[in-house]
This record gives sequence, structure tokens and C-alpha cells, in this order.
Amino acid sequence: MIMVRAIVRPEKADDVLAALMDAGFPAVTKFSVAGRGKQRGIKIGEVTYDEIPKTMLMSVVKNADRDFVIETIMAAARSGKKGAFGDGKIFVSPVDEVYTVSSGVCETATPEEA
Repeated sequence: MIMVRAIVRPEKADDVLAALMDAGFPAVTKFSVAGRGKQRGIKIGEVTYDEIPKTMLMSVVKNADRDFVIETIMAAARSGKKGAFGDGKIFVSPVDEVYTVSSGVCETATPEEA
């Protein structure tokens, strides 16, 4: 299993959520976040905004679905056909175990997924 964390423009978050839902991946956690990338914020006139509002979407999926989920997110989050500076980032991390709080059941990664 892997965790996919996508940081996207807030106005693109609903498009990404809809694309994931349509693709069969409805389980997503959504956060409002703020930060900056290499551009160190944005300057408009005399005012510099050090932190820019973004939305983080987090989902755990099977390793076999990794590329499909990433491509789905990129297609929905990209501005225009070529994309634009500030469209976001996607981070992928391994997940060894997942616990369901209500039942106490632990789902572990299968050897194929490790």
C-alpha cells in the first residue's frame, strides 16, 4: 500500500476529488494548508505573500493502483493542457499497516505490495 499526498490549488480540489471518485477511489482526506514552493511566495505590487493557500488531498491505495491514481490527480489538478507554475506537488510514501479504529482490524501490506 502507498499513501498519496497531493497538494493542489484550492480551486482544483473539487475537480481532483470528482476524478478520483469517478475512477473508483472515493476514500480521501482533505486539508486546507498554506505554504510556498521554490518561488518563495508571490509578489503582487508592493505586497509579498509568503504563504499561498493550497489544499492537501491524502489517500492510501494499493501499489498496483499507484500510477493510475497519480495520473488521475495530475490530469485533474493541472491548469490548462501544459500546466502552470504552482499547480502543486504529489508525494508518495509506503504504508506498512492500516488500522480501523472502530473494529481494531489491522490491514497489512501483502508481500507483493511491499
